[in-house]
Amino acid sequence: MCKFMKVSRSGYYEWLTNPRCNRDKQDKELTSIIKVIFEEGRGNYGARSIKKALSRQGTIVSRKRVTRLMNEAGLVCKTKHKFKATTDSNHNKQVAANLLDRKFQVSAANCCWVGDITYVPTEEGWLYLATVIDLFSRKVIGWSMNSNMRADLVNNALLMAIWQRKPRLRDLFGTLIEAANILLIAIQSLQNNMVLHRV
Repeated sequence: MCKFMKVSRSGYYEWLTNPRCNRDKQDKELTSIIKVIFEEGRGNYGARSIKKALSRQGTIVSRKRVTRLMNEAGLVCKTKHKFKATTDSNHNKQVAANLLDRKFQVSAANCCWVGDITYVPTEEGWLYLATVIDLFSRKVIGWSMNSNMRADLVNNALLMAIWQRKPRLRDLFGTLIEAANILLIAIQSLQNNMVLHRV
């Protein structure tokens, strides 16, 4: 068998008496160090943070190996979700009436538009996205992006929707549904913009 495997007899008998290889021993020692670092970090450290902590201690190891050892040890870090508050309900400003009253089935195009604002985390900060959707077709008919959440964000989305659909002006203001308590603030500015653009 030793000839077939091309190993020495002494190496084979050494392996029989001590089957665990050095890599397994290193993994066991490394796992115990990883557990200590993980507990010191109160379960918040993932593989990248633990790899950095290990390198500060002088132990150079790959992130994939740390991930594997964490998985084998059942160590899962707590994930923190980025959150950005976009709605401020504590204000004295007028709140628009809910004209839609959750009746989302519409019989014709351009009779009900709804909108919302969401945010996307990027490397340069938060990117705000305002959309206007026609409830009849369920299509996004206007959208706007900006690095801040001011009235222009909503105005630009509404102007895009107006330019695309060209609704009658008297119908437009009777069917706008206030989204995230921001459309009401933007209507005054939108009216000014419409006069400027002769819509």
